[in-house]
Amino acid sequence: MIQATTTEYKHILVNEDNIPFIKGTSMKVIELITSIHAYGWSPEELHFQYPHLSMSQIYSALAYYWEHQEEIDADMQQRFEYAERLRLETGESPLAKRLRAKGLIK
Repeated sequence: MIQATTTEYKHILVNEDNIPFIKGTSMKVIELITSIHAYGWSPEELHFQYPHLSMSQIYSALAYYWEHQEEIDADMQQRFEYAERLRLETGESPLAKRLRAKGLIK
């Protein structure tokens, strides 16, 4: 069982790694926010895409983000840099090499 601490936001808990998530789900606040950044989704669209979340949960997560925006944005940037570093270290996949050799991708 995950140890979690309550916050002043009704639907938001923080796990032992200090990562905020939506109570009753495994959805992290950062995952919801990246959906907004990546796709430009509104709260209503988030609800459509994630029907297991109530509008109240979504707005609670958004309020948490707005109050902790600097910290969450820094976490997103750190995750992006980590993924980019791994991508560069790993190099091109064998599939991409074959597709490139056949002229199917650039």
